[in-house]
Amino acid sequence: MLVTAGSRGDVAPFAALARRAVAAGHEVRLVVPENSGVDLTGIDVASMGVDYTALITQQGVSVAAALRSYRSVIQPLMRAVLLESARAAMEFAPDVLLAHPKILSAGVVAEALGIPHVLVEIVPAVTPTSSFPAAGTLTRDLGPLNRMTYRLAGGGEAMFRRDLREVSRLVGSFSRRTPPPAATLLPISPALLRRPADWGDSVHLTGAWTSAGSGPGDASEAVPAEVAAFIEAGDFVFAGFGSMASGDSVARAREVLAGIRGAGFRALLATGLGGLEVPQELRGKDLLVTRSVGHNAVLPKAAAAVHHGGIGTVHAATAAGTVSVLVPFIADQPFWGARLREKGLAPEPIPQRRLTAAGLSSALSSAGDYRAAVQAAAGSMAQEDGAGTAVRIVEGLV
Repeated sequence: MLVTAGSRGDVAPFAALARRAVAAGHEVRLVVPENSGVDLTGIDVASMGVDYTALITQQGVSVAAALRSYRSVIQPLMRAVLLESARAAMEFAPDVLLAHPKILSAGVVAEALGIPHVLVEIVPAVTPTSSFPAAGTLTRDLGPLNRMTYRLAGGGEAMFRRDLREVSRLVGSFSRRTPPPAATLLPISPALLRRPADWGDSVHLTGAWTSAGSGPGDASEAVPAEVAAFIEAGDFVFAGFGSMASGDSVARAREVLAGIRGAGFRALLATGLGGLEVPQELRGKDLLVTRSVGHNAVLPKAAAAVHHGGIGTVHAATAAGTVSVLVPFIADQPFWGARLREKGLAPEPIPQRRLTAAGLSSALSSAGDYRAAVQAAAGSMAQEDGAGTAVRIVEGLV
């Protein structure tokens, strides 16, 4: 059983792994939120009855908004995540349980079932290391003190202790201490993140999890005729911020479009869940606006990709050989901006609150300086089989 919670970027890797495990002959059930936007065709899916997309649409990704609605929205949502995923596991009775870190109840449930629990860190925020701070905390390297930043990940259990006790009663497990995961998998490419030497043998950097046939050169991914015609008409820059609905999306679109035009490119803008909103007066023949696009079909043909820096988009752009200009908003996004900059794969990230047309235009004008390194990273990623590696590791546990 695979269990994940969050938006599209949290669901897509699990869907890819589910398909790969099925192809390897395993019976798989995937427990997910509703309306993630990920294609789940052909997968045995169970819903945990929550909708992160609706939550983001209603209140955006503001930390302040989340705090204000903690009791009325966040706490009930997390209670549903913990309880419904536990019920699904007890019903399915799997041989192994793989879970996103948000599934705080996974260890309790696995212990009750007497099965291995595998932690899936979409981003490195749980397993301590001295090599870098936990994603979503700091970007400045603290050396040996980096390990202290990982203590923040344990705060979730304290916030939802009452709900975890309810899970324990539901599954009949009353152990005072839940055993650690049998393995930890990070579906991240080594081309983006070097594996720290101080991680234990049970921690695996597998490479990205993608579905078979969905590599960056996959032309089978359908795109609307209008989009296909636009990307074939000449050089363009892709810009999209996914689920980052925050702040003034119109003002942000003005700066993004002016920056792309200032660098001499046409613009393909994806509005996503509200990160960009393009007023009519900005429109022209050098601009195409769409809600979303298939990364695999579009990014390989883009001169550069302007995005928020979620790990899914970072993987997609780098695998496509496309230089990223990161505009981080929250969580792990500044972490990936720092990693790409350190590896010489991208210019200095531009925090979304400091985004200007001039700054973006300058970054896009320097994209060529990073293209060779990005294309070399893409070559390395093309040799990876992250999902296959993960399946083999899990098979060794049962």
